Amino acid sequence: MVFILLCNLWVVYCTRQYNYFSIDNLPSNDVALVLGTSRNSENGKENLFFKYRMEATARLFKEGKIKYIILSGNNDSQYYNEPLDMQRALLNLGIPENVMTLDYAGFRTFDSVIRCKEVFNQDDFTIISQNFHNARALYIAHSEGINAISFAAQDVPDGYSVRTLIREYLARPKAVLDVHILRPPADVTSNNEIRKK
Repeated sequence: MVFILLCNLWVVYCTRQYNYFSIDNLPSNDVALVLGTSRNSENGKENLFFKYRMEATARLFKEGKIKYIILSGNNDSQYYNEPLDMQRALLNLGIPENVMTLDYAGFRTFDSVIRCKEVFNQDDFTIISQNFHNARALYIAHSEGINAISFAAQDVPDGYSVRTLIREYLARPKAVLDVHILRPPADVTSNNEIRKK
């Protein structure tokens, strides 16, 4: 328990100055990495994490804070495709298709961040997710020598998904172990090869 607590405090402390809440204060970057989540919640209703993340992405693009968008998420079957769902949502929000790149192998946050660097050749980018998620993504990025910042999408109401917050609380120690000790291999297969599978 002490290890889990210390890891959470450390991850948040190390990344707090790179996580932005105000568009006016957010530095511009050519590329944004949008971290995936399911379009619908388990009860079939609209997932607010997804909705607010897409709205934040569209707003940053329209405000000129980003020019190109990498949509990274899970695509483990023909019936579940986070990158494609994100693209469709952003098209509905008026974002042109030609500025979006879909990363079909963002199975974990670790994979999404590493692939942004290794597959898409990006060392400077803006991560877009909710505040609690951004801290972990930034910690991974900075540990890998990536000059990343993040923008915090609107948070969900208190009590909306307690399980998600608990999972994130446990995922931060795993991220610390991943970048410093375990060093799990990220899938750096090209997108074209992934689509052929």
